[in-house]
Amino acid sequence: MNPFPRRGLLAAAAVSPFAALAACQVQGGDAAEGDFPKRAVDFMVPFDPGGSGDLISRAIAKAAEEPLGESLAVTNKPGANGAVGLKELLSGKADGYSIALAVKSLFAITPLAVEDPDAVVIDDLRIITTLTNEAYVLVVHADSPYQTLEDLLAADHVNYATTGVGTGSQLSAQLLFTGAGIDATDVPFDGGASAVTALLGQEVDAVSASLAETMPQVEAGELRPIAVFSEERSPFLQEVPTAVEAGFDVVVDQRRFIVAPADVPDETAGVLSLAFEEAREGAEYGQFLQDNYMDRWEVDNLEAKTHLSDAAAEYAALVDDAGLQLGDA
Repeated sequence: MNPFPRRGLLAAAAVSPFAALAACQVQGGDAAEGDFPKRAVDFMVPFDPGGSGDLISRAIAKAAEEPLGESLAVTNKPGANGAVGLKELLSGKADGYSIALAVKSLFAITPLAVEDPDAVVIDDLRIITTLTNEAYVLVVHADSPYQTLEDLLAADHVNYATTGVGTGSQLSAQLLFTGAGIDATDVPFDGGASAVTALLGQEVDAVSASLAETMPQVEAGELRPIAVFSEERSPFLQEVPTAVEAGFDVVVDQRRFIVAPADVPDETAGVLSLAFEEAREGAEYGQFLQDNYMDRWEVDNLEAKTHLSDAAAEYAALVDDAGLQLGDA
């Protein structure tokens, strides 16, 4: 696939109309006593603590509190690649006091693996702001006999951890192993932190996870990266080849963004959007992205939804061509 290129901060013309509306209200001095927010906003992270989604959520929440003027209370509600938490979000009031992190894979990959008549769809939600684009990397334990991707693909059998059914972690690994004709077993977890922990304990042979979830252990010499699932080599892992270089057309990434129920009032959505857009400009948040190997994904709502739709179609074609059954892994 062709992921969107890295972008700087949004130009003023690209700021969402909701944020622009909020800005006009503040500058015009029309703020009333009852204006949003009047209390803390609950920010749900539908993933395990310590994983990439949790890290980015806590960083952006901290950065957004000052421009929002209220605290953002981060809570974790893991399960089903974010579906458990988002269903809870949608069961509550659409008043802006409950928002959540959402991920590309839930809308572009999970439907390929899980039949859910009550699945959350993107039209159920309003995208408040987009955040990051993250690459996946295949890693093995530092003590593993597999020094390279070629070594791993020569194994009689591979047990590999993933961050759950219907995730980019699962899709990237399954496309690779299926394409190589390898006998491999998927061991799913409820997030990147637990999947990486299983590899550190040598309970599995490999894991595909985000750079944020693996690079600290790579730099500590505990894990060895053997392939990245991006079109080009990662600037953080210049010596590590891509799966494409090894002859496998496997390009999978993760995008993260913040959502509220679709019926949230326009003015409330505008206040939230403006606060998060200001938060993204902060030096501390920018340093966090660099320190955690995350690329910016800062696009307007239309481009974000178009990307999700295009990715869903592309991944569906890849799964069909490979004859994968993600839900049966």
